[in-house]
Amino acid sequence: MILVLAALATLLPSFATTWISYVENKRSLAAKAKQELLSASVQTARELDLWLKDRRNDLRVFASSYEVTENVARLPQSTDRAESSGSRRRLTDYLRSVRERFDDYTDIRILDSEGRIVAAGAEPAKAVTLPADWQAQIRSQQFVVGQAYWDEASSAPEMVIAVPILTNGETILGLMTATVDLHALAATLRPFVPGEAGGVSLLTEEGSPIISSGDVDAASRLPRYDAELVRVRAADDSEPSEFLNAAGEQVVGHMRQVPALDWVVVAEIPAAEVYRELARLRNSAFLIAAVTLVLAGGLGYVLGLLIVQPLDRLTKAAAKVAGGSLDVALPAARGEIGYLTDVFKNMVVRLREGRQELERLSVTDGLTGLSNRRRMTEVLRSEVLRSQRLKHTFAVFMMDVDHFKLYNDTHGHPAGDELLKQLATILREETREVDLVARYGGEEFLVLLPETKARGAADLADRMRRRLEALPGQAGHVTLSIGVAEFPLHGDTGEKLIDVADAALYEAKRGGRNRVIVAGTPIRAVRG
Repeated sequence: MILVLAALATLLPSFATTWISYVENKRSLAAKAKQELLSASVQTARELDLWLKDRRNDLRVFASSYEVTENVARLPQSTDRAESSGSRRRLTDYLRSVRERFDDYTDIRILDSEGRIVAAGAEPAKAVTLPADWQAQIRSQQFVVGQAYWDEASSAPEMVIAVPILTNGETILGLMTATVDLHALAATLRPFVPGEAGGVSLLTEEGSPIISSGDVDAASRLPRYDAELVRVRAADDSEPSEFLNAAGEQVVGHMRQVPALDWVVVAEIPAAEVYRELARLRNSAFLIAAVTLVLAGGLGYVLGLLIVQPLDRLTKAAAKVAGGSLDVALPAARGEIGYLTDVFKNMVVRLREGRQELERLSVTDGLTGLSNRRRMTEVLRSEVLRSQRLKHTFAVFMMDVDHFKLYNDTHGHPAGDELLKQLATILREETREVDLVARYGGEEFLVLLPETKARGAADLADRMRRRLEALPGQAGHVTLSIGVAEFPLHGDTGEKLIDVADAALYEAKRGGRNRVIVAGTPIRAVRG
C-alpha cells in the first residue's frame, strides 16, 4: 500500500501539473501567435493602401504634365495630319521616358474618352482591359483600379490603373493608364511575415493568389483558396484561428480585406511551428515522471513508515500546484524523501520561472525591450478608467520613422533593427517611470503620458524627434512623424485616442514628415 500510495502521490500531481502547464502554455503560445498575425495583417493592409495611393499620385502627376494635356487637347482639334502625327509622337516619347524611369510600370498608355489607345510607351501597344463601369468610376472617383491578373507574356502578376487627363476647366480629355508590375509587392510583404516559417500572401476576393512574401510568382503556381472560406475569414469581425490553407496544411492564420483594392491579405503560421515548444515540454514531463516513479517506488517500499508524514505534506503541496498555485513552501526533510522534496521544489521553481518568463514575453517587444501592443492596450484601458474616475487628463502620441522601408532597403534590416533599438533608448531616457512606451508595430511607437496635456506631450515628442534626427551613424539623417491626442479632448476611449493620434500622424506624413502634429491643430502651427 505504501508503494502504491507513494507512486500515486508522485505521479498524479506530476501529470496534473504537466497537463496544466501544457494547457496554459498552449493557450499562451496561441494568443501570442494570433496577436502577431493580427498585427501582420493590419500592417500589411495599411501598407498596401499607402502603396496604392503612391501609384495613384504618380499617375496623376504624369497625367497633369503640360506635355500630356497640351498634346492630347490638340488631337481632336487638329485638321493638319502632320500636326496630329507630331502630337502623337511627342506623347509617345514622353510615355517612353516615364516608363524608362519607373520600373514598376510595364506600360503606360493614353486613351481617348471612349477608351481607344492614342499613344503608348511600349511597342507594340498592348490592349487595355478596364472595368465595365470605368467611365462612372472616373467621373466619381477620378481613379480606376482594374483586377489583378497573371500576364503570360511577361510572366508577372499585373494590374491596370487609370486617372483622367483634365483641362483647366476640369473637362476630361481622356485617360492615362498604367500596367503595374506587382512583383515589387513581395518586398512590401516580407517585413510583416509572422514567425520564422510564416508567410503573407495577397488574394483576390475569389481566392486566387496574386503575390506571396515567399514566392514572387505565386499566381502561376500556388493553389486557390476556397472563395467561401475567404469571404468568412476576411469578415471585419473575424479573429485569427486555425484552418487548412490552400495547400491543405494546418495553419494559424488571419485574413483581412483591403477595401481600396478588393484584395485580401492572408497572414499565416504553420500550426506545427506555433506549438513546437509544447512537444519539448511533453517529452521533458514524461522523462521527469518516469524518473520520479522509480525513485518513489523504491523509497516507498524501504522507508514507507518513515515518510508518511513528509509525504502527506508533499501531496498537499502537489495538490496546490495542480490547482494552479505555485506559491508553495515545503520544510526540509531527511533522507530520500528530502531528495524527492528538493526535486519537487526545483520543479515548482522552474514552473514559476517559466510562467514569469512567459508573462514577461507576452507583454514585451522582443526587439526593443519596450512594452508590446498587448501591454499597451491593458495600460491604456486602465488609464482611461482612472482618468475618468478622477476627472484627470492624459496624452498619447504615436510616432513613425519616416521612410523606414527605404532605410531598410538601403542599409539592410540589421541596421533597421539597430535604429529601432536606438529610438527605444531615446524613448526610455526621455520619459518618466509612470509613462508607458510601447512598440505599436513595425516602425510605429506609442507613448502614454499620465497627467499630461497635449501641448506638454507635443514638447516631449518634439524633443525626441530632434534627438533622433541628430544621431550620428551610417544612417545619416533619420526623422520622425508624430501625432498627439489628449484625453478626453480628442476621445473618451483608448481606441478613439489611438485613431485620432494615428490620423494626426498621417497628417504629419502628408505635411512633409519630420514634424509633430497635435490633433486638430492647423498644419502651419506644428513643429517641424
